This record gives sequence, C-alpha cells and structure tokens, in this order.
Amino acid sequence: MARFRRRTCIILLLFILFICSIMMALKTLRPDRAGFGDPFGLGLLPELQQRTVLLDNKQNSLNRVQGDTVTRVSNLHSITVNTMKASMPPVNKLEEELSSPNYNFHIFYYSWFGNPQFDGKYIHWNHPLLPHWDPKIANNYPKGRHNPPEDIGANFYPELGSYSSKDPSVIEAHMKQMRSASTGVIVLSWYPPGMADENGEPTDDLVPVILDYAHKYNLKVTFHIEPYKDRDDRSMYHNVKYIIDKYGGHPAFYRHKTSTGRFLPMFYVYDSYVTIPEIWANLLTVSGSQTIRNTPYDALFIALLVEERHKHDIHRSGFDGMYTYFATNGFSYGSSHHNWASLKAFCDSNNLMFIPSVGPGYIDTSIRPWNNHNTRNRVNGKYYETAFSAALLVRPEIISITSFNEWHEGTQIEKAVPKRTGQVVYLDYKPHKPNVYLELTQKWSEKYRKEQEQWLM
Repeated sequence: MARFRRRTCIILLLFILFICSIMMALKTLRPDRAGFGDPFGLGLLPELQQRTVLLDNKQNSLNRVQGDTVTRVSNLHSITVNTMKASMPPVNKLEEELSSPNYNFHIFYYSWFGNPQFDGKYIHWNHPLLPHWDPKIANNYPKGRHNPPEDIGANFYPELGSYSSKDPSVIEAHMKQMRSASTGVIVLSWYPPGMADENGEPTDDLVPVILDYAHKYNLKVTFHIEPYKDRDDRSMYHNVKYIIDKYGGHPAFYRHKTSTGRFLPMFYVYDSYVTIPEIWANLLTVSGSQTIRNTPYDALFIALLVEERHKHDIHRSGFDGMYTYFATNGFSYGSSHHNWASLKAFCDSNNLMFIPSVGPGYIDTSIRPWNNHNTRNRVNGKYYETAFSAALLVRPEIISITSFNEWHEGTQIEKAVPKRTGQVVYLDYKPHKPNVYLELTQKWSEKYRKEQEQWLM
C-alpha cells in the first residue's frame, strides 16, 4: 500500500512539473511576425529589414499633413492646404520613426509632373517620343506622345501613379521617402518665374510648399538651376538674388559650412559648359564686372563636368566645385567611375569641391527609343552599390544622387511597382520591394558617415 502511495505521489509530482514547464514555455513564445514583416527580398539588406517594415506599416499615418505649416504661401498653396485632412504628427515622433538626415547626401528632385486633377492636364507623363537627329535613324522608330495614365513617358511605373507634383499627399510621401533613405538635401530642379522646360509648366510657385514640407521632415532644399533661355552672368545674378531674397530666410533653405566657417547657399548649375568661362568669370570671380563675390548673395556654385577639358574651364570660370550628374557609367568622362580619382585630385589641388553623382541605373527608351546603347541595367541594386563604392573611394565631401524621381531617364529611386497594360510592360524592382533603392541609399548613407569619421581622424 505504501509503495502504491509513493508511486502515486511521484506521478502527481511529475504531472505538476510537466504542467509548469508548458506554462513557462507558452509565456516566453512570440508570434513569428510580432512587430515585423516578411524577410526583405533576397536578404539584400538584412540589417535594415526590421526598420523598413516598421516604416512601411506607418506609411498611412504619415501620408497626410495639416494646414498650419503651409498657411503663409501663395493662393495655390492655400488651396492645396484645404485638401489636407489629418493633423501633423509631432516632429519628435517623426524623428523617432525615420533615419537621421545626412546633409552630405544630396538628391536631385523634379517637381514638373502634373495630372488633370491638380493641373487640368497631364504634364511630363505625356512626354513626346524624341526623334533621333539623323533622319534615316529617326524613321526606324515610333513617333508621337505618351497617353497617361496607363501609358507614361517612363520605363518604370511609380507606386503613386501618374501624380501631380502639386498634390500635397504626393509631396508628403516624397519627403518621407527621401528622409527614410537618410538623404538630407533636396536639389530642386528650378527655372525662373514664368519659365519652364519645353515639356513643362512654370513651377517656382511650388517652391514654398516644398520648403515647408521639407522642413517638417528636417530636410534642406538647394537649387538645381536649369539652362533657361538667355542664361548669362546678368540673369544669373538676378535669379540668385531672387532665390536668396525670397527663400533664403526659410529654415529649410540649405547653407553649406565652408572650410573657413562661413555658411553659404549652394547652387548646382546644369549644363554650365554651354556658357563660356569668360561670362561665368564676370559673375564668379572677385574682379568680375558682375561679381557676386563678397556680396550678400555670395554662394557656392557647382558646375556640371561632362568632358575632361571642362575641369579647366570650371576653374577659370570661378566655380567652387563640380558634379557629374549622369547615372550612366561610361557615358561621359565625368560619369565614368574610373575617372573620379583624378578629378578629385584636380579639385583638391585647385581648392574645388568634387561631388560625384551616383545612380541606380539608366534607361530612357520610353522617350528616346533609339538610345538602347546607353541603358545601364540595375542588376537588382548591384549597379547602384558599385557607384556608391566608387564614390566613397575618393572620399568626397558630398555625394549627389541621380535621382529621386527623374522617371523619364529611369534613374529614380522613388518607389516603383510592377504594371502591365495593353502592349506595355513596365520594368520594376523585383525580386525586391518597391522601397529597395531607398533602403540601399540609407545603407550607404550610414556607411559613408562611418567612413567619413575615419577620414577626419
């Protein structure tokens, strides 16, 4: 009998221990996806996987903005504010959710897109097919215009669709994407008031809106001065004065700290080489007849270098530095990665800034169907990473990114989605997610920060 009781007690004790162990195990278990999403693509950026999904999950709560940040701009601005429905999240909440901005990462941005809802018509999405300069070659390719929203002038299709650059929700989404990529300075394509490129409409009225939204995300804005009609030393002086007088007091207006401790505005000058050095020297050298130096409108002026000989012209002109813009490795001397070391050495010896431009790839056959030979395949992000690696090797003070949303030339890092319509099949970022190039930019921004700390030691 005693033996039976002893056996019963042992069995009961074991049963109690078994129940306790099950309860402890259940207490420590978590669901497979607690707080996080699916693994990122093919493991391209495993270290960023958790942060990215958290950002994606909160997209909707940040994609709207209230009017109190934009009440002091033009009538167009006031109208767009009325479409905003949600209150602005506190700045400190945004700071917690997004990567810190890197003000040495500058990204080219285009506000020239339009659609019927906001502009009364499509702008730029309906880009014409540009003919080849040789009529014999041109005859072998189609002519006409694209027909949005299904048929747009791009080889990729944006996640936001054929959007308007005036749409507040689009501007908000763009700022969030650029901030999530850890870029810090938006290089805004700019034409003087009343002027535009041959396929667009004037966009200067939109600058205050962009500045306000940039400020919300702690981003800065500088200007990419396009080759407007009759651009010369006098008109440039007038336009630089206009920009600084009108926008220079905004907290999002970018100023760069120079080696002498001055904080100066910065202007990228596209196609600067079409104006002779003597004209630029009138504006950019101390002794020039139209000099802007040592005036309240002095700034850092960055010229576009395409051919090797341009470096000497840039120096003679009085520019403060050079950038390479094109995302096509091998297309020009400046855009060829293997030339960056010698260009950086030239700049160092002549007290100039060298700003290499990196891009994720290039394809413009939607608007230049004859230009296949300049296509650069993205290779699932490897092309972009190769460009960043080449840029870091020369230890630049600033890296520029071509581009956030130049959809016509397929250099965008903005989110794109798969799309098939009629006879058109758009390219996409598969097997990765729509935000893969934002993730890669953020990865290289952090890498650049760490390496820059080592350079300065």
